[in-house]
Amino acid sequence: MFIRSWTLPESIVNSSSLTTFIASKANVAGQIPDFFASLPNFQTLRLSYNNLTGPLPDSFAKSGIQTLWLNNQMAGLSGPLYVLRSMTQLQTVWLHANRFSGPIPDLSACTELTDLQLRDNTLTGIIPDSLAKLPNLHTVGLQNNKFQGPMPAFPQGTQVSLGTTNNFCLTSPGPCDPQVTALLEAAHDINYPSALADSWKGNDACKQWNFVTCEKGSVTVVNLGKQNWTGMISPSYANLTSLKSLFLNDNNLFGTIPQSLTTLTHLQMLDLSNNNISGKIPSFAQTVTIKVSGNVYIGKDVSITYPPGFQPDMDGESKEGFNSKVSPWVIVIPIVVLVIVLSVMCAIFYKRYMNKRRNKYTWVSEKSRKKSEKQIIGNAEQEKDMIKSLFSKSKSKSKSKSESSSHAAETPVRMSEYHINDGGNINIPFEALREATNNFDERAVLGKGGFGIVYRGKLHDGTLIAVKRMESSMLSDKGLHEFKAEIEVLTKVRHRHLVALHGFCDNGSERLLVYECMPQGSLGQHLFQWKDMKVPPLDWNQRVTIALDVARGVEYLHSLAQQSFIHRDLKPSNILLGDDMRGKVADFGLVRSAPDGNYSVETRLAGTFGYLAPEYAATGRVTTKVDVYAFGVILMEIITGRKALDDSLPDEQSHLVTWFRRMIPDKDAVRSALDPVLLSLLDEENFSSILKVAELAGHCTARESYQRPDMSHAVSVLSPLVGRWKPAADDEDEDSLGFDINIGLPQVLQKWEATEESSSTMSNSFFNSNTNKGTSSASSDMR
Repeated sequence: MFIRSWTLPESIVNSSSLTTFIASKANVAGQIPDFFASLPNFQTLRLSYNNLTGPLPDSFAKSGIQTLWLNNQMAGLSGPLYVLRSMTQLQTVWLHANRFSGPIPDLSACTELTDLQLRDNTLTGIIPDSLAKLPNLHTVGLQNNKFQGPMPAFPQGTQVSLGTTNNFCLTSPGPCDPQVTALLEAAHDINYPSALADSWKGNDACKQWNFVTCEKGSVTVVNLGKQNWTGMISPSYANLTSLKSLFLNDNNLFGTIPQSLTTLTHLQMLDLSNNNISGKIPSFAQTVTIKVSGNVYIGKDVSITYPPGFQPDMDGESKEGFNSKVSPWVIVIPIVVLVIVLSVMCAIFYKRYMNKRRNKYTWVSEKSRKKSEKQIIGNAEQEKDMIKSLFSKSKSKSKSKSESSSHAAETPVRMSEYHINDGGNINIPFEALREATNNFDERAVLGKGGFGIVYRGKLHDGTLIAVKRMESSMLSDKGLHEFKAEIEVLTKVRHRHLVALHGFCDNGSERLLVYECMPQGSLGQHLFQWKDMKVPPLDWNQRVTIALDVARGVEYLHSLAQQSFIHRDLKPSNILLGDDMRGKVADFGLVRSAPDGNYSVETRLAGTFGYLAPEYAATGRVTTKVDVYAFGVILMEIITGRKALDDSLPDEQSHLVTWFRRMIPDKDAVRSALDPVLLSLLDEENFSSILKVAELAGHCTARESYQRPDMSHAVSVLSPLVGRWKPAADDEDEDSLGFDINIGLPQVLQKWEATEESSSTMSNSFFNSNTNKGTSSASSDMR
């Protein structure tokens, strides 16, 4: 599907509550605008796989961005990365596959950084020691650049990819030769030009290094003249103790002449002509010829002004040669401006805070809010009429039942008994559900679990529902907590791959939940009990499609809903299938709110053995990565047709994850581990797809949580294996994630989710903010 090129609209600046913007693979063009820095709550920017050009905007330094994905631009973003050092809240940075140049800046202030991907650029220079000392950094990709100097020494446990195309002086961490170190330090002050990086490699400056001349293994001449490079004169040239001639003429050098150069006892020629050097000339020996013509500010004290595009990485220390006097106005004016700006900002934030307090429960624009209020008032009678129409025939039919049930049935179901709660769900009378399930007939049982029994129900118009009835033994604090938790979660989330809650019953000793009916049962039944069900086994295309459905649903829970949730009990029996054999995640009784950032939350151990992530089973602490682990186990079950734990198998095969992870590197071993029903229809295309899913399963079940990908990565891997995505009809009032911001669950009961999505998601854009709950389809941001 071709998407016409477009640029990011300036109107985004008005979305003051915007937290997340994703538009990956959406053919976004142009430069990255400055307005993201003006959004006070903005945290996530994902624009991977587009056609953006130009540099990272300097305004990023003022933003609170935590996740920055700008990888794989068609033409390539370019320029230096200096702005990253000021983005102290960064956690994940994906800038790979672009045309960024210059060195990695000092990121020591970015203490929350966990994942840094800079591979496949043209970055140069020495990798700063501070990068390896970041406390939370777990994953670093630096391959396919032009880095020089010593190989960095990252702590054990950090996943580091350096590749073989960088130009380190040694093949293992350790100091470079002193002459190599001096020249690379000098290159630092001119931003490590690519022309130097191409030849200044290895640990011998006298071995084919351009611009350098040696005698008997010592550097005697450095000729960097007429290169049009921008920067300062480095004091590190003084460490080349045998240097006789230094040519830096006809460049764009500024600042003063370092005093340290006067210590070079063999120096005979210093050519600094035709630059922008200022300040006094140090006192050199009489044997030294100094050329400074063409420097209009030589001998004068002038204020320092950096040339466009040059931002020295000072690492908190003043550089020698940068000691020019600075006009007091250069200090006074910025302070005055800063005070004014801070005063205005405080006034603005105070006003917004007061507005937010007055509109604490408002999440749409004023116009939409008024419209919603009018609808709530005006449609109250319509909702009652709808409820009456849904259950009135059930009430009338009850009069023909047996005496045991007729008494309850003859009790009129008054409209006042239908209570619509704040989340829009209907509190349905028990009598209506009794009739819908034929008095909870055993023949209507769909399944049984720890919570209770699930019944198939049928409304008078033929619509099927599923009714989960809590057993009396579950009416404990734990059972009631799970009952309330499921209602709370499902009133906050709505997605086409999460089973929808249509109502509930909280009536004395009865606790029931009413869902959309998923007539084809669970994924577990189709994987492990298809013979007993007398249905054909799932083919590979059905399996990988269901896997993608689950990935999308869980991705929504983790990162795309207005509030982030952890499911904690992902398994095949909690993945339900519709008549179209598309999957939906169910059973939200154990769901917990996800903690902010990369933190974990301690909770009572819950879930199912075989699907519990190691850190959760050991400590009881959870992050979204526990769901990623369980999803990896499900992928293994889909591939092998085996259960996560199977005591009927030998000990070395009974634990699926341990057994299957040993198979993944070997194609033949994976083939031998396949579900036998897949072998009969296996072709090379299917097997290639299976290998990719097996690899993803291995990543998802990594022992360390930080080594597991997030669910958006799983979506990006699975999407190409299923097919092409087709958008919903334009006239639908529903976004592509299945979340309708304009109607509540009473109206949804009439709609009954009439539409379903087609197979796979190509990327598009979405907004996720506190002012607009509308959410579009997630992107596929591949690493």
